[in-house]
Amino acid sequence: MNYTEYLSSLRGKRVAVLGVGVSNRPLVGILARAGADVTVCDKKSAGQLGDYMDTLRALGVRTVLGPDYLDTLPSLRPDVIFRTPGLRPDLPGIVRALENGAVLTSEMEAFFDVCPCPIIAVTGSEGKTTTTTEIAGLLRRAGKTVHIGGNIGTPLFDRTPEIRPEDIVAVELSSFQLMTMKKSAHTAVVKNVTPNHLDYHRGMEEYIDAKRNVFRWQNAGDRLVLNWDNPVTRAYAEEAKGSVVWFSIHDRVDEGVYLDGDTLVYAHGGKTEPVLSRADIRLPGMHNVDNFATAIAAVHDMVPADVIAPFAREFNGVEHRIEFVREYEGVRYYNDSIATAPTRVIAGLHAFEQKLIVIAGGYDKKIPFDALGPEFVDHVKALVLCGTTSPKIRAAVENAPGYDPEKLPIVDAPTFRDAVLTAKSLAQPGDVVTLSPACAAFDQFDNFEHRGRVYKEIVRSFGE
Repeated sequence: MNYTEYLSSLRGKRVAVLGVGVSNRPLVGILARAGADVTVCDKKSAGQLGDYMDTLRALGVRTVLGPDYLDTLPSLRPDVIFRTPGLRPDLPGIVRALENGAVLTSEMEAFFDVCPCPIIAVTGSEGKTTTTTEIAGLLRRAGKTVHIGGNIGTPLFDRTPEIRPEDIVAVELSSFQLMTMKKSAHTAVVKNVTPNHLDYHRGMEEYIDAKRNVFRWQNAGDRLVLNWDNPVTRAYAEEAKGSVVWFSIHDRVDEGVYLDGDTLVYAHGGKTEPVLSRADIRLPGMHNVDNFATAIAAVHDMVPADVIAPFAREFNGVEHRIEFVREYEGVRYYNDSIATAPTRVIAGLHAFEQKLIVIAGGYDKKIPFDALGPEFVDHVKALVLCGTTSPKIRAAVENAPGYDPEKLPIVDAPTFRDAVLTAKSLAQPGDVVTLSPACAAFDQFDNFEHRGRVYKEIVRSFGE
């Protein structure tokens, strides 16, 4: 079914759009103009939606707003429900509507249904945004027209008319988006699977199973790119319907990309080819070597080898991912607000060759912090805590072997701004201060991007 046919199939249908965040706002306009009978359901009030309410009125869209918005969903008797990614599909109101005959989908699922060109989809617990960006950048350097979106922040369904069959789409997909996906990408990439989002998922098994949907519906001609170094992703290979391509920074692989000394090597059909030296990767840290290994494994057959190193030398990374903010009075400040899980923080610590002053803490995603303790003891000069999880992180560090409060002071700050200013007061010329929260941002901010922007604003205001 193409884009026009899909919209025609919704003409006159009762459509409920649950949540009007970034991905669903363009969708609402498209559905209304296509002749669907649209109702927007959102926990926000009309006042919180602000000027967008005027847009909805102009489109002739009805609204069901407020904290109990899902309770009335079954009474709307929708034919189709578009779910926002952060909303679990098994909430009672949704389940009752499905029992009445509604079909559940999402903006991303609809895009997969109508996309006219090959899709490369990247998922994982850490590194998926940077890897998706690298994949798109390498393909563009090779002369391809690439459309990038998904969980990376850009909805794609409304852009479908611009996409040609010869183009390529690169999407980042979260476990939230994947939970109900019934179609997989032509090239599916799983970076890693480690404990994350356990405040949303009903345990690790559900999280692992959601990630499967990135490749579950593939065909024999499709490809699955997997991390050899991660036990969960390695096990996924047994379920692959198409070919499997590996990437590893620890072991040699027969098909895919691996690190041999300081060089990433591509292996295929019994032959090997050096493709990228670590010295050519501008971004610090072994996790960025891993990201490039992943990206190269995903696109090697579409990208000439001679464009890889020039791209790596120029690639500055993605905002909020060990992003250099400024140097002030001899201290370098980095924004790693994306580090919302311990494994991500640990990778960031290992990206530097000195001990760091770390700002951590935030919203509790119900994941353990035990692994942070020894790493902070070994790699952190001073720790500033702020947010709901501060006591848990403090306990993980204080209970770690070798912890010495004289060598690693831990300071609690009442507000985020206080935390940044405390880190500044602890720093000496030559130090590195990094925002590496190990937690989501929802206790104080809209999301990790909001937190990172506030951090940068505070740091850039020093001296004013």
